[in-house]
Amino acid sequence: MNAAVESYFSRESTLSPALKNWEEDLPKSVKAQHTAPRLTYINEINNVWMEVPKHEDVMWGGGWLSFVMSGMFFLCSISFIFLPGFFIEILLDNLGFFIFYIIMMFFIFSAFILTAKMALYIPRPLPIRFNRTRQKVYVYQHTRSWNPWVRWPTTIKVFDWADIHGELSYQSGRYNQGYQLWCAVCQPGTRQVIDRFMLSDSIGHPKVQRGLWSHCCHYMAHRPVPTRPLYKTQPRTWKLRETVRWPADIDLESRTAPQDDLPETSGARDETR
Repeated sequence: MNAAVESYFSRESTLSPALKNWEEDLPKSVKAQHTAPRLTYINEINNVWMEVPKHEDVMWGGGWLSFVMSGMFFLCSISFIFLPGFFIEILLDNLGFFIFYIIMMFFIFSAFILTAKMALYIPRPLPIRFNRTRQKVYVYQHTRSWNPWVRWPTTIKVFDWADIHGELSYQSGRYNQGYQLWCAVCQPGTRQVIDRFMLSDSIGHPKVQRGLWSHCCHYMAHRPVPTRPLYKTQPRTWKLRETVRWPADIDLESRTAPQDDLPETSGARDETR
């Protein structure tokens, strides 16, 4: 028993640098898979490509509530200016209060802009496309910030499937607990990691994540895979419009076979909306 416990805690990642909160390296070979292939969620799957959505552990409905409340608070705060005598008798006669009021209004308006961007413009869920005829993976990423006045860029990254390795991490935070499935992108022929992206956010049991990784390996090896996902319905994202917009050339390339003579794409592209 002690030997088994010691063996478990002495494990190390074979990739460098190691993933934070690393738990397990996943096999790449189809023959080495110990878990049956199983999708968690799916947007599209066919003989050429499949698109897997990456849902974030975010209460998007709460984002809409914050958007409405911050908007109402801003309107109520600015309405004081129109009260009889408020602007002349209070603001102009009291320089300290005037400065405080301007600063307060700036922060309230910033909070309103922040919640508006969160509710209306953040792409969700983030799609990841696997094209098995090209042996490439197309990752749709979006960077957001607590600063609403800076650019929140969208980046499309394209990787060769041969350079991707699967990893599991374990999160034990208060609001995010469970196993996460990561893809480590290594330099060709090495175990040196040059980039990483998350394929699936926290799930309570590692078997679900192993099944998703096994499904990706089987699919990219042109092996038969089930097309019915584990969860038939996806988490609500509370979006009023389509927030995911692939660049036209990447969208076409990621959904077609190479015999269409489309230009190859590699690396990353910054597509800011």
